[in-house]
Amino acid sequence: MRGTTEASAGLPQPGRLTPVDVLQLATLGLRSRPLRAVLSTLGIAIGMATLVLVVAIPQSSNAALLARLAALGSNLVEAEAQAQPNLAVSFPSDAAAMAARIRSVTAAAELGNTAAVVRRSGLINPQTTVGLNVLASSPNLLGVVSGAMYTGRFLQTSTAGFPVAVLGYQAAGSLGIAHASTPARPVNVLIGSRLFTVIGITAPMPVTADLDWAVFLGWAAARADLHWSGRASIVYVRAPDRQLAGVSALLGPTLDPADPGYVNVSRPSDALAAKRAAQATGSGLLIGLAAVSLLVGGVGIANTMFVAVLERRPEIGLRRALGATRRQIRLQFLGEAVTLSGLGGLAGSTIGVLGATLYALWERWPVVIPLPVVAASVAGAVCVGAIAGLYPAIRAALLPPTEALAST
Repeated sequence: MRGTTEASAGLPQPGRLTPVDVLQLATLGLRSRPLRAVLSTLGIAIGMATLVLVVAIPQSSNAALLARLAALGSNLVEAEAQAQPNLAVSFPSDAAAMAARIRSVTAAAELGNTAAVVRRSGLINPQTTVGLNVLASSPNLLGVVSGAMYTGRFLQTSTAGFPVAVLGYQAAGSLGIAHASTPARPVNVLIGSRLFTVIGITAPMPVTADLDWAVFLGWAAARADLHWSGRASIVYVRAPDRQLAGVSALLGPTLDPADPGYVNVSRPSDALAAKRAAQATGSGLLIGLAAVSLLVGGVGIANTMFVAVLERRPEIGLRRALGATRRQIRLQFLGEAVTLSGLGGLAGSTIGVLGATLYALWERWPVVIPLPVVAASVAGAVCVGAIAGLYPAIRAALLPPTEALAST
């Protein structure tokens, strides 16, 4: 017994693997079979690229939205007369002046729906222009809704009684009109039975997008030429952000004291923000698809590691016969799986960041890269690789040296 103990005490102790040694062993299989390594990491890379894209692009879009709302002002309130069956609900003709008398209101403008039909000419079927609203407008509308002109000029007090019209951006496209009238090239549209000269086209209005499909007339001209009642149906007001709640509560009783419940008060910027939020919610489906891609990538890595264990049984037996411990064999194959998934995660995250950056620059949005998501995606890929490679690594470590060498 004593001799056996002394003999065993004289045996060389197994060497310890440094992190560099583990990395060299982990990349041994990757360097010997590069094509297989690339194909194994493809699923991980696709999942990570998709994850980064579906998170970064909506954040860039939201940043652009916030910047646009900050420039246009989110303190716009819209009051609209709610239509009732067999009842024409509208505001008085001086609705904007009434709203402007509310304390804290800084500006007010009004629109009236004339219910007229606009056509390019008398030869056009009236049904082809369904969806274009002909609205009588106060001259200060663009200033209140933070609009701008694409070409020409907007209505003025001096032109309110003349047969002139301003087209919204989409309305102009629908009518096939690309520019305003000039002395050499007059452009007319037929509204009702009267020709109106187009003096301007508005630029797209992101906050009040419904106005892009409108045709604007002067208040007096609409009453004289279209026999319109002269009552407003929509009022826009501006107020400081902190006073919006109070102003919104007073708009209904001010514009329609008898039936304030028939006045719909809203903030157009809220509708735009809600639309963006709905789009962001829809990106959850893409995140789910990214998770599926990650799962498929993990299964691919697990399959690759199983095949690697079977193919490299002689190598495992030789290393075990030369003194490698089970722990070292386990570290070798586990490190290989983690390296595969880590490289896939880095490649996918890099592709996702580049893709999101190029898309944001193409759309002229601020570039927003969620660095925590990128870091978490790489860490998640490493974890998937560790889980996928754990069982193949344990199986390789449990192979008896004699059985492994016998498979040569």
